[in-house]
Amino acid sequence: MNERNISRKTRVGTVVSDRMAKTVVIKVDRMAKHSLYGKPVLRSKKFMAHDEEETCRIGDKIRIEETRPLSRRKRWKVVEIIERAPVLGGSQDKEA
Repeated sequence: MNERNISRKTRVGTVVSDRMAKTVVIKVDRMAKHSLYGKPVLRSKKFMAHDEEETCRIGDKIRIEETRPLSRRKRWKVVEIIERAPVLGGSQDKEA
């Protein structure tokens, strides 16, 4: 592992959109304490990530890594697909 990859941030999230060419939108959830009440609250943030092979589908759980700016809003790239989402409504389910 070279020195450049040591300090790069990684996040794990779920794909919420794959409609753009070579780009996916990922929703990353984290638990944070409420500032006044102290109760754990679910906070979410969306990231745009580069998907070179266009293999990600909506619902996939993926790991993204920080990279150089690729466009105005894209600063992350897809590193691996951790868990695949099930394909719903495919032609496999129908029997003739």
